[in-house]
Amino acid sequence: MARWDQILSLPVQNPPTLEFSSAELVWSKVEGWRDNIDRVALIPFARVDDFVRGESANKECPTRFHVEARRRRPAEITYKPKVDGILEYILYWCSFGPDDHRKGGIVRPSRTTYVPKKKPAGRPNTKRGCTCHFIVKRLIAEPSVALIIYNQDKHIDKNGLPCHGPQDKKAAGTRAMYAPYISEDLRLRVLSLLYVGVSVETIMQRHNESVERQGGPCNRDDLLTHRYVRRQERSIRRSTYELDSDDAVSISMWVESHQNHVFFYENFSDSDPFVLGIQTEWQLQQLIRFGNHGLLASDSKFGTNKLKYPIHSLVVFNSDNKAIPVAWIIAPRFSSGDTLRWMRALYNRVHMKDPKWKLAGFIVDDPSADVPAIREVFQCSVLICFWRVRHAWHKNLIKKCSEMETCAAIAKWLGQAVHHICKGDGTAVLFEEFMEDFVDAADFMDYFKATWYPRLGLWTSALRTLPLASQETCSAMEYYHNQLKLRLLNEKELSVYERADWLVDKLDTTVHSYFWLDEYSGKDEFARYWKNEWMSGLTAWQKSLQIPDSDVLVEGDYSKVVDQEDRHQLHVVRSPASEYAICDCNWAKMGNLCEHTLKSIKYLRDKGSITPSTSMFQYMQALVDMLRCPPYDSLIRDHALSLAVWVQTQLDAQLGPGSGQFMRQGLQLTAATPGHYTEVVNASNRRDTLPYVVGGLTELQHSSSAADNLSGGQIDQDGTCADRVPAVENSPVEMETSPLSISACATQLFSLDGVTSADVFAENGGVMVGEELDTTKNLPSTDTSFANSNGFEDDVLNKADCATMVDEQPQPLYVAPAEKSLDQCLRNQQNDLCCNSIEPEISPRLQNVDNRIDNAISSTTKPVESSLVNMAEASEVEKHMRIDSIDENAGITSVLTA
Repeated sequence: MARWDQILSLPVQNPPTLEFSSAELVWSKVEGWRDNIDRVALIPFARVDDFVRGESANKECPTRFHVEARRRRPAEITYKPKVDGILEYILYWCSFGPDDHRKGGIVRPSRTTYVPKKKPAGRPNTKRGCTCHFIVKRLIAEPSVALIIYNQDKHIDKNGLPCHGPQDKKAAGTRAMYAPYISEDLRLRVLSLLYVGVSVETIMQRHNESVERQGGPCNRDDLLTHRYVRRQERSIRRSTYELDSDDAVSISMWVESHQNHVFFYENFSDSDPFVLGIQTEWQLQQLIRFGNHGLLASDSKFGTNKLKYPIHSLVVFNSDNKAIPVAWIIAPRFSSGDTLRWMRALYNRVHMKDPKWKLAGFIVDDPSADVPAIREVFQCSVLICFWRVRHAWHKNLIKKCSEMETCAAIAKWLGQAVHHICKGDGTAVLFEEFMEDFVDAADFMDYFKATWYPRLGLWTSALRTLPLASQETCSAMEYYHNQLKLRLLNEKELSVYERADWLVDKLDTTVHSYFWLDEYSGKDEFARYWKNEWMSGLTAWQKSLQIPDSDVLVEGDYSKVVDQEDRHQLHVVRSPASEYAICDCNWAKMGNLCEHTLKSIKYLRDKGSITPSTSMFQYMQALVDMLRCPPYDSLIRDHALSLAVWVQTQLDAQLGPGSGQFMRQGLQLTAATPGHYTEVVNASNRRDTLPYVVGGLTELQHSSSAADNLSGGQIDQDGTCADRVPAVENSPVEMETSPLSISACATQLFSLDGVTSADVFAENGGVMVGEELDTTKNLPSTDTSFANSNGFEDDVLNKADCATMVDEQPQPLYVAPAEKSLDQCLRNQQNDLCCNSIEPEISPRLQNVDNRIDNAISSTTKPVESSLVNMAEASEVEKHMRIDSIDENAGITSVLTA
């Protein structure tokens, strides 16, 4: 076989880690130049930097590789597509070579101009004749692939002896023991601290103190010098954002010099607007780390009233459920075509690093968002976040209405209207009666009619077709928005807001530094030097979790919450049972969700006094819709039952037989009467178990090729979205072979108001996908995996009863209670008892709402055709799996409904 045919036939290797070294690649030997045998491998060209970083982080011999030589074919020059043609040639050499400045060492003839110093301070520690190097070639035949030729992979000199690192005895006591440069993490730390205003002396003082505490230097980072930090500070001080007087030219120059920070760029043209997508390497790592099987949220149109171009932020949620920006998109407008292009570029960049990366859900905050494009690119469910509208309503209500009682009544009415619209019970007609009933609040009504009435149709349609994000998500997004405003819009010279190059430079340097330091574990060492922009505490949701129940007192339509900083101060929350409650604290008066409101809601839900949130209601409704599959198409239900049995088996293996008592629930479906709504409530105090099972059931639909009820409906051929609950009888279902691969995404997608853990099946979830199931290996500790991670919000099902809003016909729907086995349920159904003679255990608890909204809902609600839940197809599952050994009290029905 010819040499190039042999090379091009090699597989392209793409390790899933963020960085990788030569030890993780399979090397092949082919005939090289002058009868040599070369060690070669093919990797994606976009991952060459990852290979260089991974190879530099050699534990046995830490180093850094620099570009010794580079040749690049200009893009404007035409060329023949030759099989051995090269677009780019890069020679990477260990930074301890190739010259040898040690005594008796050899310096290449091209470097004879070097004049030795009287005191060779540091020179013997930097150039010690290391021969380790490799070549990267980008071929014309395969431009997306990099050919790596790595023959000299040992860090030795011309004599074959170690010349640096721990193996070189002569390097002991010098900097040649470690890498020649500081690590990327320390470099980012120094730059970030300088950008936020910490002085050079403070940085060095804290650094030296930490080195002394550990007993002296043990790596290259411990040898950080005052000179290096001072040089970085001087470079920052002398830099300028205005690279050219023309803003467009200045942006182009910035993009050219920051290629690694740009994932999408289109300059102004006659047909397309300016679009710039910014993402640093750190942001990409956070997207891969927290976005895989997690949520990606959109904060659109930030700074519309102040900046030349608005900012579209994409954020993920870390382990504390705080928002981290992973990309910024700057453009004068956000059209559907533009969105599809930059989203695909972002998705391709992530998949280049991790081909197995997959989102569980995408959260939008704009009803006009291009939902079909999001589904097409990310292949995930889409949810909608209502925080922007709630924030605007709350803020203007406080500003334009002086009477707090009226504010509370209006906010409660608006909250009920949104709740019914999300359930599908209401339409925009509700708001017409609202404007008639509260005509006395003239100022707020004028604002509402002018600003929101024209948009109600669009928002109503979005709320009816897309699931609603939880209050925890709203709190995190609201906090991120305020942090971005505090850190970005703080310039004294207002004219800079009119330049796009200032915005790009500020985001890439100062703002990025703030968010990087938020995740930096040692930031508390610099706490005394924090400025206001540094302030990155807990979100309102997290603060509410720290308020004890003893600090809450409920009196009728009021609740009083003790201030945690000033114990002598009480905050009054009006209408505490509503998600749109009004609090008198300063943070709430600015329109924000405060911890006192959230704590009041949690307190009342723990007492069983109020219903679950809208998000949880939609979640349970999706579960019930799954159970109502037609009898002749029971594949989805069969798979759901098998998943439930698998979860029960895992529990038995961890907790012993009979562990199903923790998941015992009585899920009963009762009819909903027109004008009212029913709720899904918990039959036990264990509210943390159900989402783990039903998360997997729910994921079955959004992983189906045609049924996507959780993401707001299926996509028709013309690109439109159908109803939230599509017909299933004609829907081909694409099933996974591993139940965990189904539940991995859904558990993150439906982390509703703190019910589910942020990482269901926790740390091992990533490696379990696509593997054989093992009842002992893959499940994490039961202390953490089946515990509510933040101890908050919805009791999915309350203590005594459960109901749902599936039908409006008066006939009851039935699912076998937890105390009965599957066989008993099937026998009852065969005797026609399931639907006729068995009454629900507890009648649903109905929440009485205001008569005005009841009448409006009655006039706008259409009856939904009811269909009985048939459990006969469950017998198909019984043919293929052994369930006789499961304890009767922990039967398959209790697992399914737990």
